[in-house]
Amino acid sequence: MKIAAAQISCVLGDFNANLYKVRDFAELAKKSGAELIVFPEMIDTGYSMLVIQKQAKKWSEGAVPQLQKIAKEISIDIVTGISDRDGSSIFNAQVLLNAQGEILAKYRKTHLVTAAPLDERVCLSAGSEFVSCKIGEFTVGLSICYDLRFPEMARTLVVDRGANVIVNSSAWPALRAEQLRILALARAVENQSYFIIANRIGTDDGVTFCGSSMIIDPSGAILAAASPDREELIQAEISEQVIADVRNRVRVFAHRRPELYNIG
Repeated sequence: MKIAAAQISCVLGDFNANLYKVRDFAELAKKSGAELIVFPEMIDTGYSMLVIQKQAKKWSEGAVPQLQKIAKEISIDIVTGISDRDGSSIFNAQVLLNAQGEILAKYRKTHLVTAAPLDERVCLSAGSEFVSCKIGEFTVGLSICYDLRFPEMARTLVVDRGANVIVNSSAWPALRAEQLRILALARAVENQSYFIIANRIGTDDGVTFCGSSMIIDPSGAILAAASPDREELIQAEISEQVIADVRNRVRVFAHRRPELYNIG
């Protein structure tokens, strides 16, 4: 299966411009033979708490219906980060759509950023459930940006929910660019799973994002990587056999000692 990650900038508050860009990159990925494309975090509004607060829409009224049309017209699976207003709460969300435009999964970011210069708590509520979904022969675990720092989440997606591919929609700041690379590699290696991260470029509200989107295989090999500062589409083939081979060589999951792990 060929998959792609779109490293893009967003125009703050310009819903139409941002969705046009999603369409353009989805078309490019489809033409190159990709079956799934992953986009960054909050592609509908851009990553600004003030803009999100003003412009976030209900799931049924915002970006999702437009994304469904794009997925169906282009015939490609799409994973992307979006805003999600639910009553008085707003969530940093992620949607997975199939090539027929059907919603296969919805995830709300469970770990909110509080480190300077960002504090999502001023605008966003935290989700309370991890989400995975079957796509063909693969099981995809969903995650958003800061979730990358929590190995418990990735391990739960793999061990309890059967994921062998983890996707991450991100707006990771340049201030911590090296940490992005280290953490993404660690999540792939320790879980013997593919890890795909689509990160933003550009600057929103004074925060510059570091790009460096990656597709990493279950052994930690980087199959494709983007620059730190340009819009790009990266692509790679993923394989069930590679997952099986890596897991058979080092049987990490069989050697776990969960009775000794005090995780809380």
